[in-house]
Amino acid sequence: MTERPDRPKVPLTGGEREILTSLLDHHRATVAWKSGGLSQDQARRVHLPSELTTVAGLVAHLTLDEWFWFAVVVDGEPDTWEEKLAHDPDAEFRVAPETTVEQLLADYEAQCARSRQITAAHDLADEVTHKAETFNVRWVVAHMIEETARHVGHLDVLRELTDGLTGE
Repeated sequence: MTERPDRPKVPLTGGEREILTSLLDHHRATVAWKSGGLSQDQARRVHLPSELTTVAGLVAHLTLDEWFWFAVVVDGEPDTWEEKLAHDPDAEFRVAPETTVEQLLADYEAQCARSRQITAAHDLADEVTHKAETFNVRWVVAHMIEETARHVGHLDVLRELTDGLTGE
């Protein structure tokens, strides 16, 4: 995808939930825009000193983050990645060669849809405990805005270096 997508508008006024979830959805849509339309080679191209900072690796990482924070922390699903990450802290950035960019984006979009459902089922003030730390859903949503926006910045740079696509 090279054209600027019709991303969700973030209201300048409104309720807390509407503003926070719109911000997150705007950044999620930007992930899809900055990652879409690339060849398999382009999505795995290394432009930075870290071989892990690729478009494919970042989309895989963001998919895991969505799953972890919403499904595991908020919804209480078992953490099936804990052991993998104990052996390799960067495992989610390592994308199997047969995994296409289209599949990575489909997985990301499916996980984001699930995260929206989980968020909608909770009040922002609901508290959840994971590994002896208590969070409220508001903090998780705010954290995911920060996490997604940070990686959108990485994707923006990678995409410009890959094929010159620019735009916020």
